[in-house]
Amino acid sequence: MEELLQQVTNGLAIGGVYALVALGYTMVYGVLRLINFAHGELFTLGAYLGFTFLTSAALGPRLGTGWGLLLLALLVAGLVAVSGALLERAAYRPLREAPRLSAVVSALGASIFLQNALMLGWGARFQVYPDEALPTSAVTLGGTRVPVVRLAVILVSLALMAALWLFVNRTKLGTAIRAVALDRDAARLCGIDVDQVVRAVFLVGPALGGVAGLMVGLTYGQIGFTMGWSYGMKAFTAAILGGIGNVPGAMLGGFLLGLAESLGSAYVSSAWKDAIAFVVLIVVLLVRPTGILGERVAEKA
Repeated sequence: MEELLQQVTNGLAIGGVYALVALGYTMVYGVLRLINFAHGELFTLGAYLGFTFLTSAALGPRLGTGWGLLLLALLVAGLVAVSGALLERAAYRPLREAPRLSAVVSALGASIFLQNALMLGWGARFQVYPDEALPTSAVTLGGTRVPVVRLAVILVSLALMAALWLFVNRTKLGTAIRAVALDRDAARLCGIDVDQVVRAVFLVGPALGGVAGLMVGLTYGQIGFTMGWSYGMKAFTAAILGGIGNVPGAMLGGFLLGLAESLGSAYVSSAWKDAIAFVVLIVVLLVRPTGILGERVAEKA
């Protein structure tokens, strides 16, 4: 039971990261019917920005403990959100009325560009978060010692998901996002500023991804410029697993994928960790092609 609890907490922690990144994919797809392949690189940017702030002689001592980590998360989320908005303006908005394949090619190009920009900016070697910024305390749950940082990742992920759900379902801008996702042209006829809605989506999604990247850096301590590809693919898988375009589906898919990876790695083989995740996806899609909770997208007749 102790081993099982350990693996469940591991799975929920990494699943929370997958879910936060998957929300960026599913929000963009719900509004624009576009897979933002550069989203994984925005996630990586968040990890590198956190590393830069924590290793800064001026900011590091203030951000490494207590409320400083909250300020660090806000700084990272804000900067990655701005980067997401600039990405939308440069790579996607000019192609909004173009064939869908053009936007997909642009997304792949943006992903390659950002990955190489990260390599040139921070170097090709892995970067290591400073030891003093990595929480080392643990709590005892059911006779098992669980690192506090792991529990913090789970709680922060759940809090951010709840905040996003309230934003989408209880605010005026959230209502506009749901209207544009349902029918962009009808929403424009009703007076909704579609450009503003798309901009908001490219602010919120990357912000969540940036915080997820920061949490990965604080949890594992080591980051690399290619990490966006692996985490991005897992998050994309989680979005499809739960139902593309479905916000609760992305949350559910992320946690299920994280649990499948953790339990499979512990009880089957760590070498099969990635394969297990995709086997779960294949099985779900064979049984329910639209994902567990179904897609929430509207196709024009």
